[in-house]
Amino acid sequence: MIVVGITGASGVIYGIRLLKALNELNIKNSLIISDAAKTVINHEVKEPIEDIITLADNYYEFDDLTASINSGSFKFDGLAIVPCSMKTLSSIANGYASNTITRVADVSLKEHRKTVIVPRETPLRSIHLENMLNLSKEGAVILPAMPGFYSDSNTVDDQINFIVGKILDSLNIENNIYKRWE
Repeated sequence: MIVVGITGASGVIYGIRLLKALNELNIKNSLIISDAAKTVINHEVKEPIEDIITLADNYYEFDDLTASINSGSFKFDGLAIVPCSMKTLSSIANGYASNTITRVADVSLKEHRKTVIVPRETPLRSIHLENMLNLSKEGAVILPAMPGFYSDSNTVDDQINFIVGKILDSLNIENNIYKRWE
């Protein structure tokens, strides 16, 4: 099972597309959407939150620190936070587990599970880079949303699929969602 966290950074479509890809691959998933992400979803994709939640096998409220997913005894194979705001990234890097997304990231890292962070910010400050470095040292994969143009990425959908395919690759999930370098 893969846990998907969607935070309040631009690029929520990456998280939504990841959920759709996991469904197409018949991979169980759980979802957490931050309050700020709900605002961004309404602005960027205008897809009803309820429709996005139905893409998940399990949905956990953002502010429910008693949810089973927050325990190290809750089994999941990997976590992708996509997009990951700098606030969330900073909280994770500094062990500040104040909500369901940051707590499940804390669990994922301490239990040495696959953890993929897709930061969305540009340009980056030194502290952003330091936080990413600290997470990388703990075993997280830092996967910025930087699409590759070598794969005939002619459309925005192609570029989104490229990033989602790279996330799936990082989670060791076989996929053909994007054209690979030949």
